[in-house]
Amino acid sequence: METGEGLHKAEESSVVVNTVCLLLIDMTSNRYKYFRWTPRTARITLTYMVVVPAIVGYVAYKSDGKYNFRAKRKGDDMREF
Repeated sequence: METGEGLHKAEESSVVVNTVCLLLIDMTSNRYKYFRWTPRTARITLTYMVVVPAIVGYVAYKSDGKYNFRAKRKGDDMREF
Protein backbone atom coordinates (compact mmCIF):
# COMPACT_ATOMS: atom_id res chain seq x y z
CA MET A 1 0.00 0.00 0.00
CA GLU A 2 1.52 3.28 -1.08
CA THR A 3 1.13 6.62 0.63
CA GLY A 4 -2.41 7.96 0.36
CA GLU A 5 -4.05 4.72 -0.78
CA GLY A 6 -5.61 4.12 2.62
CA LEU A 7 -7.74 7.26 2.48
CA HIS A 8 -11.46 6.79 2.05
CA LYS A 9 -13.43 8.81 -0.45
CA ALA A 10 -15.24 10.67 2.34
CA GLU A 11 -11.95 11.81 3.85
CA GLU A 12 -10.63 13.05 0.52
CA SER A 13 -13.66 15.22 -0.23
CA SER A 14 -14.31 16.46 3.32
CA VAL A 15 -12.37 19.71 2.74
CA VAL A 16 -14.51 22.35 1.06
CA VAL A 17 -12.76 25.44 -0.25
CA ASN A 18 -14.66 28.61 0.57
CA THR A 19 -14.41 30.98 -2.40
CA VAL A 20 -15.07 34.04 -0.22
CA CYS A 21 -12.01 33.18 1.89
CA LEU A 22 -9.92 32.81 -1.26
CA LEU A 23 -11.09 36.21 -2.51
CA LEU A 24 -10.32 37.80 0.87
CA ILE A 25 -6.84 36.26 0.93
CA ASP A 26 -6.19 37.50 -2.60
CA MET A 27 -7.44 41.00 -1.80
CA THR A 28 -5.36 41.34 1.39
CA SER A 29 -2.19 40.13 -0.31
CA ASN A 30 -2.72 42.63 -3.14
CA ARG A 31 -4.06 45.48 -1.01
CA TYR A 32 -1.51 47.98 -2.34
CA LYS A 33 -3.00 47.58 -5.82
CA TYR A 34 -6.41 48.77 -4.62
CA PHE A 35 -5.23 51.76 -2.54
CA ARG A 36 -6.48 55.21 -3.50
CA TRP A 37 -5.81 58.56 -1.86
CA THR A 38 -9.11 59.88 -0.57
CA PRO A 39 -9.79 62.61 1.98
CA ARG A 40 -10.31 59.89 4.60
CA THR A 41 -7.00 58.11 3.92
CA ALA A 42 -5.17 61.45 3.83
CA ARG A 43 -6.66 62.43 7.20
CA ILE A 44 -5.74 59.07 8.78
CA THR A 45 -2.21 59.25 7.38
CA LEU A 46 -1.73 62.81 8.62
CA THR A 47 -3.03 61.84 12.05
CA TYR A 48 -0.68 58.91 12.51
CA MET A 49 2.39 60.49 10.89
CA VAL A 50 2.21 64.04 12.29
CA VAL A 51 -0.32 64.53 15.09
CA VAL A 52 0.40 61.42 17.19
CA PRO A 53 4.23 61.84 17.15
CA ALA A 54 3.79 65.55 17.93
CA ILE A 55 1.67 64.75 20.99
CA VAL A 56 4.12 62.09 22.18
CA GLY A 57 7.03 64.48 21.64
CA TYR A 58 5.29 67.29 23.52
CA VAL A 59 4.55 65.03 26.50
CA ALA A 60 8.13 63.73 26.48
CA TYR A 61 9.52 67.29 26.32
CA LYS A 62 7.32 68.53 29.17
CA SER A 63 8.15 65.59 31.43
CA ASP A 64 11.89 65.50 30.67
CA GLY A 65 13.82 64.98 33.90
CA LYS A 66 10.66 64.87 35.97
CA TYR A 67 10.88 61.16 36.75
CA ASN A 68 13.87 59.19 38.00
CA PHE A 69 13.79 55.57 36.86
CA ARG A 70 17.12 54.59 38.39
CA ALA A 71 16.74 51.64 40.73
CA LYS A 72 17.86 51.75 44.34
CA ARG A 73 21.24 50.18 44.90
CA LYS A 74 22.91 48.71 47.92
CA GLY A 75 23.77 51.49 50.33
CA ASP A 76 21.31 54.04 48.85
CA ASP A 77 19.09 55.90 51.27
CA MET A 78 15.39 55.03 51.04
CA ARG A 79 14.39 58.71 51.20
CA GLU A 80 14.51 60.94 48.16
CA PHE A 81 15.52 64.54 48.77
